[in-house]
Amino acid sequence: MLEEVERWLAARSWSVTDRPLHRIMAAKRATNQSVSVVLPALNEEATVGDIVAVIRHDLMHQVPLVDEIVVVDSGSTDRTAEVAAAAGARVVHRDAILPRIPAVPGKGEVLWRSLLVTTGDIVCFIDADLREFSSDFVSGIVGPLLTDPGVDLVKGMYDRPLGGAAGQGGRVTELMARPLLNMHWPQLAGFVQPLGGEYAARRSLLEQLPFPVGYGVELGMLVDALHLVGLDALAQVDVGVRKHRHQDGQALGRMAATIYRTAQLRLARGHMIRPALTQFERSADGFAPRTYSVDTEERPPMAEITEYATRKVA
Repeated sequence: MLEEVERWLAARSWSVTDRPLHRIMAAKRATNQSVSVVLPALNEEATVGDIVAVIRHDLMHQVPLVDEIVVVDSGSTDRTAEVAAAAGARVVHRDAILPRIPAVPGKGEVLWRSLLVTTGDIVCFIDADLREFSSDFVSGIVGPLLTDPGVDLVKGMYDRPLGGAAGQGGRVTELMARPLLNMHWPQLAGFVQPLGGEYAARRSLLEQLPFPVGYGVELGMLVDALHLVGLDALAQVDVGVRKHRHQDGQALGRMAATIYRTAQLRLARGHMIRPALTQFERSADGFAPRTYSVDTEERPPMAEITEYATRKVA
């Protein structure tokens, strides 16, 4: 590991207990910064309501840390929107945001559009499939942004159990993202959960970043933020254990291909390879190939979007 990364780990890796809530709230009052929480959601009716309810109870009613909770629904066919609204979130459909640009499927697309329907100086992203959710996920990663003006982006780090086995989750992280970062962006080798969906950043940074439309958004954001603001502006906070719905092996393969493609675009822009992935499924006649396109599209920095600039002026 680079000496720079060892120093960074000592200076920019914290535990949620390092910043008690009263200290975070004092910093929020002193700096007058607002906080938005965004949950990108697709068919998460089983979990989204509990997450919204915990955040509202702990971080809006008990202490006013969070100023708004927005669930961006990316086309759910279940009761995700109704459950989220009943729990107290403002629910916005992906297609209703910036309608002049047709939406495409993908997590990054939803996160990008969320910048247009939130107002916080700090934007905190939380995945909507978490179980046994704790509000520490929000306060832990928002805290450094409120207390330290030199920090621009904070990732959550946590244990990720798989079934009954501790630490066996995050398979795409270990098999794809971590090797890529260690080989090509070794300054980022200290991130425990580089692909984790729980992170917060200053709006002033997010609006300058391009957003890969799919699952490559987390890796792309880390790499681009490193180049834009430098390693010392990035941090991570241990928030405990993350339990969520796991995807099957083929879905993970498609995710890994998208993440590799995101990395490749940053390593050699313009050098195109075949943006597709063929997998195999057994059928009555043997193994049948299934070919999936790999997300290659990226949205430009939100600061370049006319509607966003107009909103900021207004």
